[in-house]
Amino acid sequence: MSIEISAKSITPVRLAYGNLERRFGDKKPASRYQEAVYDIQPTTNFQYRPLWDKNHDIYDVSKTAIVMEDWYSFADPRQYYYGSYTIARAKQQEVAEHNFAFVDKRDLFDAVPEAVKQAVRNILIPLRHVEWAANMNNCQITDECYGSNFSSVGMFNAMDRLGMAQYVTRIGLLLDGNEEATLDAAKQAWMEAPQWQGLRHAIEDMFVLDDWFELMVAQNFVLDGLIFPLLYDRFEKKLTQEGGSTIAMLTEFMDDWYKETVRWTNALAKVTAKESAENQALLSGWVAKWTDRLSVALEPIAIEAFGDDGANELVEVKAELLDRLAKQGVTV
Repeated sequence: MSIEISAKSITPVRLAYGNLERRFGDKKPASRYQEAVYDIQPTTNFQYRPLWDKNHDIYDVSKTAIVMEDWYSFADPRQYYYGSYTIARAKQQEVAEHNFAFVDKRDLFDAVPEAVKQAVRNILIPLRHVEWAANMNNCQITDECYGSNFSSVGMFNAMDRLGMAQYVTRIGLLLDGNEEATLDAAKQAWMEAPQWQGLRHAIEDMFVLDDWFELMVAQNFVLDGLIFPLLYDRFEKKLTQEGGSTIAMLTEFMDDWYKETVRWTNALAKVTAKESAENQALLSGWVAKWTDRLSVALEPIAIEAFGDDGANELVEVKAELLDRLAKQGVTV
């Protein structure tokens, strides 16, 4: 007896949803990212305008001075939608949790010089308030923006910043054996210490910006582009040289996160600036405005972190940021 086994190829009637076929064509199946991000936001049949903002629809392109022919021309280079984002962050969290457990179990902070611990208390722990503010700002971007591609990266970014605030908080607790002295001192410094007031003032002014794209530039382009290279990279290398390599283990997520985030901020700057000369001028003006203000605000913090070299370290970081944005078409 012989058995004949044959395979049949079944061609799907449709390879993608109608909105994706209209945007990308019907020649190949849509990716998960495309299905989760493109044209998800409603555009018609709104019953009324929001009671808290009667001058705009709930989704309204006029909430920013930036003008795009197609707001979905920006795509996240990471291709993050809910599934891929949570899988990536879960893997990173496993590494972070292992690092925290290892430091705690081995009492590695006992071997860190007291001067390094105090530097962490003075410089890194107050950043938990900066991260909380970044969470608030990205939530605002998510609320005000136009296009589900923007709202997705905004909310993912907001949740990342909340997680980083929690990691910084845990470092503060480890420093004091789960007591709150370091956290309380960091809050008092954030509220009262002279070196932090310029940055706090600038961040509070970000809270009330009317244009969500300017907030995107101020927070995700400029502030992050100054703080992460300055404090999570250069300052941590300085601490490592002084016997604080333990700190680098606990902030590994921040380093990896910034390298990943630069990819989509670069892509966003490039796409927006390329759209029109008017967009390019707006972006350049906002970058100039916020780099000038935040550089002044960060200078006393840089001097406290690096001593006499602080001003030069900040100048170098600012130059690197402006050079990176210039490559995307945003020149200052």
